[in-house]
Amino acid sequence: MPSSSQVYRSTRSSQPEELSFEDVDFLSKWADLSFNELAFEILRLYINENEIPNADLKDLITRSYSTFRSSEVTPLKKLDDNLYILELFHGPTYAFKDVALQFVGNLFEYFLTRRNAQKDLTKQPRDIITVVGATSGDTGSAAIYGLRGKKDVSVFILYPTGRISPIQEEQMTTVEDENVHTLSVNGTFDDCQDIVKSNFGTTNILFLFLFQLQKQAKTTNKVRFVVPSGNFGDILAGYYAYRMGLPVDKLIIATNENDILDRFIKSGEYAKEQEVGVKATYSPAMDILISSNFERLLWYLIRDNVPEVNKSDEKAGQLLNDWMKQLKEQGKFKVPAEVIDAARQVFDSQRVDNDTTVQTIKQVYDKSADKYVIDPHTAVGVTTSYSFIAKDTEPIQYISLSTAHPAKFSEVVNKALDSFDGYSFDKDVLPAELKA
Repeated sequence: MPSSSQVYRSTRSSQPEELSFEDVDFLSKWADLSFNELAFEILRLYINENEIPNADLKDLITRSYSTFRSSEVTPLKKLDDNLYILELFHGPTYAFKDVALQFVGNLFEYFLTRRNAQKDLTKQPRDIITVVGATSGDTGSAAIYGLRGKKDVSVFILYPTGRISPIQEEQMTTVEDENVHTLSVNGTFDDCQDIVKSNFGTTNILFLFLFQLQKQAKTTNKVRFVVPSGNFGDILAGYYAYRMGLPVDKLIIATNENDILDRFIKSGEYAKEQEVGVKATYSPAMDILISSNFERLLWYLIRDNVPEVNKSDEKAGQLLNDWMKQLKEQGKFKVPAEVIDAARQVFDSQRVDNDTTVQTIKQVYDKSADKYVIDPHTAVGVTTSYSFIAKDTEPIQYISLSTAHPAKFSEVVNKALDSFDGYSFDKDVLPAELKA
């Protein structure tokens, strides 16, 4: 499920399904496409027309993104001369995960409906899908809203008790559809993730939305994307887009105090902070000990850069598996110079603490003419963007991803903004749909 060309395997030990990177003349071919048109062109590169005809694919895209509150789906807001904010929170759950999971839910239903129509005719048992996921907040609610009410689909979401925001928990636990099940786990996000990983070794589906950004920014300068990163999913999609030809100067990882990714970029060592564990921060969706999608990047870096691997898919998987065993048994592993050097050609990073996160929310609100409010995850990205801008010696455009609506994190937003005269969370931030 869904079809023969859409099989998702681990990159460890065995040879993964081929993900080819097309030579796309992005700027001349796609510069003026709408979001839906762009989604169609990107998806058509990887989905055969025999599997989903053009009309059906366009309908899937239309239905998936008609649920968004912005006609642009992911609008771009200019924050400063060299800084744009890409707002990814206009979907049903006010979080970036909706961009992928609204489409995924409809895709599952499409293949199930087609397959079960044939099974009904021959009186065979119907196919069903059971989706099991672990969430640090946004993934769970987005998966639920993408799959709720879908026939022959059941979804089970695990989340860490007391480590997500009240709105995130409410969005997951108040859905009454019979196919939705939420489970609160006494532990951290990594504990939830370990439970899921013990049952499944499949990869997730990444929607390569980053292609639209160069078009919207309308710039001839170099472009860098700044991505608030915990589990490395969004920025991995950016890496795939980069390999497909998106003109990117750098992909910048913005982390909170759970900074395993920042420490890796700076040192070449991927190490869990065993004694400290997961730190509870103001940006809880990034509160992780291990970034589960990061190993997918490592597989490409190994295959393309380690001499003894010599571009062998299988050897890359075997070496990656050895590293993951070291991580599990010793809590860390060190990559060779050729791997970290290759990573640094594309990626950079920065760590942002809680106090700075609050200060950035305050400064953006104070300095923007329209009193713009950002959530704490976005603040981590904006802080990182301004830090890099301050060091630039040439004009470089930054596009920082805004991954969640600020209303989902009232405690931190109010901590930053309550001192401003005239500020009201209910009036200025909270959407009508989220009011009790």
